[in-house]
Amino acid sequence: MTSRAAPTEAAALTPKAVRAVRAGLVSFPFLCPLVAGPSVQAWQLLATWICLAALLLAIPPAVPARGIWAWLGVATAAVVLFSSPYATAASWLPAAAVLAAMAAAACAGAGLAGGGTTTPRGLAMGLLVAGLVSAVLGLLQYYGLAEPLAPWTTSPPLGQAYGNLRQRNQFATLISMALVAALWLYAMQASPRNRRGLVVAALLLLVAQAASTSRTGLLQLLSIIGVASLVAWRERRSIPGRERARFSLPPPIALLAAIPLYFAICWVLPHLVGGGGVEGMLQRLEKGAPDDHSRLILWHNVLSLIAERPWTGWGWGELSFAHYSTLYPGPRFSEILDNAHNLPLHLAVELGIPAAVLICGGFIWMVLAAKPWRERDPARLMAWGVLAMIVLHSLLEYPLWYGPFQLVFGLCLGMLWPGRTSVRFSKAPGLSAFAAAALMAIVVYAGWDYIRISQIYMPRSERLPAYEDDTLAKLRGSWLFARQVDFAELTLTTVTPANAAGMHALAERTLHFSPEPRVITKLIESAELLGREDEARAQAERFRIAFPAAFNRWLEEPAGDAPAP
Repeated sequence: MTSRAAPTEAAALTPKAVRAVRAGLVSFPFLCPLVAGPSVQAWQLLATWICLAALLLAIPPAVPARGIWAWLGVATAAVVLFSSPYATAASWLPAAAVLAAMAAAACAGAGLAGGGTTTPRGLAMGLLVAGLVSAVLGLLQYYGLAEPLAPWTTSPPLGQAYGNLRQRNQFATLISMALVAALWLYAMQASPRNRRGLVVAALLLLVAQAASTSRTGLLQLLSIIGVASLVAWRERRSIPGRERARFSLPPPIALLAAIPLYFAICWVLPHLVGGGGVEGMLQRLEKGAPDDHSRLILWHNVLSLIAERPWTGWGWGELSFAHYSTLYPGPRFSEILDNAHNLPLHLAVELGIPAAVLICGGFIWMVLAAKPWRERDPARLMAWGVLAMIVLHSLLEYPLWYGPFQLVFGLCLGMLWPGRTSVRFSKAPGLSAFAAAALMAIVVYAGWDYIRISQIYMPRSERLPAYEDDTLAKLRGSWLFARQVDFAELTLTTVTPANAAGMHALAERTLHFSPEPRVITKLIESAELLGREDEARAQAERFRIAFPAAFNRWLEEPAGDAPAP
C-alpha cells in the first residue's frame, strides 16, 4: 500500500515548489539571453508568452474586473482602426497580440488576488530573483568581467550595466520592482534571519541601481523610499507604543538613510574601475543629455507632430516616418524617433488626441476609483508599487514595448482589479488549458515565421539548408514580419533602370517602417531613374536635415549595395 501511494505523493508539488515554479516563470523573461534576427526583443517576447502560458496552468486564473476588459478592448480597437495604411496586418497584429497577452496575464493576476496571502509571494520572489541575478550580471558588466559568461549575457563597454535587458533604464526599472518586492517580503517575514537576508539583498539592489547610472532609476528609488517611509510612519502611528517592535517595514529613518547611501555608492563605483574614464551617475546628473538628444527637444518635436494631426494621429507605427518627413522650424531630435518616450504623447501622436484621452483617461479613472492612497492590504500595496514603477518609466520611455514588463503589468492589473464575483477558470479547467494551448500555438507559429525570415539577415553559410538559395523569394507571405522582409529586400537590391519602379514603391512602403539612410538613398536613386527630379530633390533635402553625417557620406560614396542573394 505504501509503495502505491508514493508516486501519487511525489507527483503532487508542495506549496513551496509551486511558488518556486511561479517565481521562475515571472523571472525568466527578464533573464532570457536569446537574441537573434532583425528584432532585439523578438525572442524575449516569445519566451515571455511561453512563461505566460505556463502561468495560466500554474495559477488557477480568474476573471478580472469588466473595466480591465473594456480598457484593453478600447486600446486594441484604437490600434486597429488607426493603424498605418502602408503595412496591412503587419502593422497592427503584433500590438493586438500583445494586448491580448496582457489580458491573459490579467486573468492570472486575478487568480493571484483570490489565492490567499501566500499566493502573491510567487510574483514577489520572481521579481526579486530576476533583480538579484540581473544585479550580479550588471556589476560584472560594469567592471568588464562578463565576457566569460557569453552567450548567457552580453559584455558591454566598461562602466555600463544592464543585465540581459540591454537597456539601462529597463535594468533600473527591474531593480526598482525587485526592491519593492524585497520590501514586501521583509514586511511579511517574522524571522529575523530572513529579514537580515533581505536587507543584504536590498543593499545589492541599491548598488546595482547606482551602477545603472539611470536617472529614471534614481527617480524610482526616491519614490519607493518616500512612499515606503510614509507607510512605515503611518503604521507606527496606528499601533500602541508597546508593540512598536513588531512593525512590518523598517523604521522610516532606516529607509531614508538609503538615499545618502545611494549617492555614496554612485561616487565610489567609478573610482573602482581600473583605468578610469567611466561616467558615473553624478557626472550624468551634472552634464545631462546632449542637446540634440534631449527629451525636451524630442517632446517638442512630438507636440509639433500632434498639432499637425490632432484628431486621428499619424497612424499606429508611423511616428518615425512623421518625424523624418516633417521639417521643424526649431531644434530637431537627431535620431530615428520611433517612440515618443512618453506613453500619453505616443498615443496622441499615433492615434490622435481623442483616443489618447480615452485610453489614458480610462486608466486614470480606474486608479482614482481604486484609491491606492487608502490601501492597507500588503499584497495590493506591493502590486501598486510595482505598477507605479512601470507607469513612471512609461512617462519617460517605453517599457510596455517589451515582453517582461507587459507580463508584470498584466499581472498587476488583475491583482488590483479582480472581478467582483471571483469567477475562476478552475471551475472550467479546460478553458485555462485551451487558453494556454492557444498561446503556445501562437508562439510556435511566430517562432517558426521569425526563424524563417531571419535567414536573410544571416550570412549564407549560417542559413538553414532550405534557405541558402533564393532566400528572399522564399520569405514572402509573412503575416507578422512582412515589413522586415521588405526592408531586407530593399537594402540588398541594387536600383537599376529595369527595377526602378518596383524599388520606388518598395522604398516608399519601407520608409514608413524604418526611415533610415539605407532606405532613403534607395528612394532617391529610384526616383531619379524614373525622372522624378522634384521628388528626389525633396527627399535629398529631408535626408540632409535628418541625417547630415550620413548624407555627406552618401554624396562622397554613392555606390549601391550588392545584389540580393
